[in-house]
Amino acid sequence: MENGNKQIIKVGIGVMIVKDGKVLLGKRKGSHGDGEYAFPGGHFEYGESFENSILREVAEECGIKIKNLRFQMVSNFKNYMPKHYVHIGFLADWESGDPQLLEPEKCEGWIWYDIDDLPSPLFGTAPIAIESYKTGRVYFDA
Repeated sequence: MENGNKQIIKVGIGVMIVKDGKVLLGKRKGSHGDGEYAFPGGHFEYGESFENSILREVAEECGIKIKNLRFQMVSNFKNYMPKHYVHIGFLADWESGDPQLLEPEKCEGWIWYDIDDLPSPLFGTAPIAIESYKTGRVYFDA
């Protein structure tokens, strides 16, 4: 990503939430990947722990409770150049609550999808997370 003449790599963070063989996806709007389905997530903020970042994003975006949060994978993510991210993916289990649309300017809504029957198109980090989930692979240089 460019900031004036300086190129900046940002850190993105996301979480694949699993409930009864389904995963939670929202249709993005108003940013790169507009119209694509993505897991909850966003920018990793200065001074945060990974866990606090994920819990904050889930609370801000869909308002559900998760448990069993664990590292899933890391990716050198360049699918939306000139935006360049290091994406850190996590995996969690659903604990309670129904997903709510809490940021309507950023997402059209949250739906649970069967992991083997996902909507299209998927945001660039979603296929990586799915592959990691199915294969155990933890490093991607996309």
